[in-house]
Amino acid sequence: MGRTVVIVGTQWGDEGKGKVVDLLTDRAGAVVRFQGGHNAGHTLVIGDRKTVLHLVPSGAMREDVACVIGNGVVLSPSALMDEISKLESGGVKLRHRLFISDACPLILPYHVAVDKAREQKSGRNAIGTTGRGIGPAYEDKVGRRAVRVGDLLNESELRAKVEAALDFHNFMLKNYYVSDSVDVEAVIDGALQAAEQIRPMVDDVPARLRAYREQSVPLLFEGAQGALLDIDQGTYPYVTSSNTTAGGACTGSGIAPSAIDYVLGIAKAYATRVGAGPFPTELTDGIGRHLASEGNEFGATTGRPRRCGWLDAVALKRAVGLNGVSGLCITKLDVLDKVERIKICVAYRLNGADIEAPPSGAAALARCQPVYEELPGWMSPTVGVRKLDDLPAKARSYLDRVQALAQTPVHMISTGPEREDVIVISHPFG
Repeated sequence: MGRTVVIVGTQWGDEGKGKVVDLLTDRAGAVVRFQGGHNAGHTLVIGDRKTVLHLVPSGAMREDVACVIGNGVVLSPSALMDEISKLESGGVKLRHRLFISDACPLILPYHVAVDKAREQKSGRNAIGTTGRGIGPAYEDKVGRRAVRVGDLLNESELRAKVEAALDFHNFMLKNYYVSDSVDVEAVIDGALQAAEQIRPMVDDVPARLRAYREQSVPLLFEGAQGALLDIDQGTYPYVTSSNTTAGGACTGSGIAPSAIDYVLGIAKAYATRVGAGPFPTELTDGIGRHLASEGNEFGATTGRPRRCGWLDAVALKRAVGLNGVSGLCITKLDVLDKVERIKICVAYRLNGADIEAPPSGAAALARCQPVYEELPGWMSPTVGVRKLDDLPAKARSYLDRVQALAQTPVHMISTGPEREDVIVISHPFG
């Protein structure tokens, strides 16, 4: 059997998963997206070319790799076709190797309208969504009123389902959110136009994955966001609307849990968060601004500035346990190259006592104060280093401490944005 590897973020997303997935696809036959939507952004830098992917799996840049979108993804037809067109204009041939589950719920214009109206009505209590309709689309899925990719293939069923969904959403938009309603015919017309292009790519993804396994094709599963944004395990309610942990690879694609051989957890050498929600190690001083500047911390999808802070080993250890992480990949180590004293959060102080596990829910976490351990910075460049022995001794000591606190080994280290800027200690595919 070919090996099956799942890649997940172990923080609040934006850990650099796209680059790592792209790097590892040199040994994969297929890359599978299993949750999220076009609220995710994976940035790939190959030579002098920068590519940002939102829905298309990060295997797109390798011509011999299949790209699979599983049922756990909420799919905007317009966003998908726009992304495919941009890739094609850059010479990337994709349609013949892109396979989309017929069970993917669609994101349609009324989901975007509801998302924006809700955030506006919430005011200061807004979650900080991307406004792209992700949450409302997942709500329709759970509410059993979703329009799915398979419905695009039958115009009468599509019309009936869109009309039923808009009966509900237009009532809410008009009477609760005091906002404009969405035109039924415009939604149907747009969906039918996209259907003609999407039709050849619609597939039975669970059957395809079983076939790949039988043919010993190495599989790489790509998560979006990060474990601390998981709808069930994250800092609720400041979370995304899907399961971002490794278990989501199974429910979001149809592969069996027993098929997963290795889980790679991605973590920055520091921490970032986009949007609202508790962030115990956040820095709003000069060091925080330095991390943001050196790390170019702006969202790949929205352009929003990311909040920056020290590495939170308490949260990292929790994420490692939730995902059954086999090994860590530490990214953006070079961002700390000019920091004289580096801190790691090793516990939280809550109600006068130190705790070594995150409390449940955002409210309790917001009351936590970080307890830090301080290490000396290495004050020398690590950008582009590709051998562990070539890292400064203090940088290696920092990594040793991170893996000790997380209780899992560091198997990879990213030292820059380029595909080749990486140190591989133990390859996930063996």
